[in-house]
Amino acid sequence: MREWIELASQGIQDLAVSIIVVSIIYGSVRFLLQFLRRVADPYPAYKKLLGRSLLLSLEFLIAADVIRTILLDETAKSVGILGGLVLVRTFLSWSVVVEIEGHWPWQSAAVAAEREDAGVVEARKPVYASAGRT
Repeated sequence: MREWIELASQGIQDLAVSIIVVSIIYGSVRFLLQFLRRVADPYPAYKKLLGRSLLLSLEFLIAADVIRTILLDETAKSVGILGGLVLVRTFLSWSVVVEIEGHWPWQSAAVAAEREDAGVVEARKPVYASAGRT
C-alpha cells in the first residue's frame, strides 16, 4: 500500500510539473503568434495564462505533499514541514492572484461591486459626455 501512495504522490507532482511546462510552451507559442500578427498587447493574456497554470500547479503540489505527509510520514517534524510548505505556497498563490487580478483574493467581492457600480455609472452618462462635449 505504501508504494501505491508514494506513486500517487509522485504522479500528482509530475502532473503539476507537466502543467507548468505545457502552459509555458503553449503560452509562449500563442504569445509569439499574437505578437507576430500584431495583436494589441498580447502580454496580459500570456501573463494570465501562466499565472493560472502556476496556481493550478501549486494546488497539485500541496495535495501531493499532504498525501505524502499524512499517509506516509506522520511525525511532528514532517507535519511542521508540511505546514511551512503550505504557508509558503499559499503566499505564492496570493502573490500570483494579485499579479493576475490586481487585488488580494479576499477583495474579489468588493472589486466586483466597484466594477459593477462603475458600469452602472458609465451606462447612465449621456452620450455627448463621453465624446468630450458638454
